[in-house]
Amino acid sequence: MTEKKTKGQGTKGNVRKFAIGDLAVYPAHGVGEITAIETRVVNGEEHDFYIMKVLENGMVIMIPTWNVESVGLRDIIDEKDIPKIYAVMQDRDSGSGDNQTWNRRYREYMDKIKTGSLFDVAEVFRDLFILKITKDLSFGERKLYDTAQVLLVKELSTAKKVDEKTVLKEIESLFDAESA
Repeated sequence: MTEKKTKGQGTKGNVRKFAIGDLAVYPAHGVGEITAIETRVVNGEEHDFYIMKVLENGMVIMIPTWNVESVGLRDIIDEKDIPKIYAVMQDRDSGSGDNQTWNRRYREYMDKIKTGSLFDVAEVFRDLFILKITKDLSFGERKLYDTAQVLLVKELSTAKKVDEKTVLKEIESLFDAESA
């Protein structure tokens, strides 16, 4: 499945400007709110920074406004793209099998999570969900599974404007239908 660029993932010269109160996604950390835009002096030069508070854990991240594209800060996925995310999770044919060593899988999955793409996160979640049905996940794989689940559920629930339990049930039903 090819990933479509969502708004906020534009090309150079078309970088999304965020405002205070906007919700955005920071790769590997998830959904956060832009709480401030501050000017700081770095190496003798003034630079503007977005101050973002991650909703899941309260972590505060400073993102240079001129560096938004390269760090991967983007808008929440559009609600019309949610069925595409669910389709990725239902696509059992394109998953990475367990024919790789756990550390190679771990690196591959971590790289996907770091892209910030919800499509990549959905692939990681799907692959690890399927893998955990057939065998116990390693400690590292379990952490990645949990991370992917949190990132997926938080962004989907925010995009759909529903609570996280509802989204988690929807995701689990995608896999229940397959394994039944």
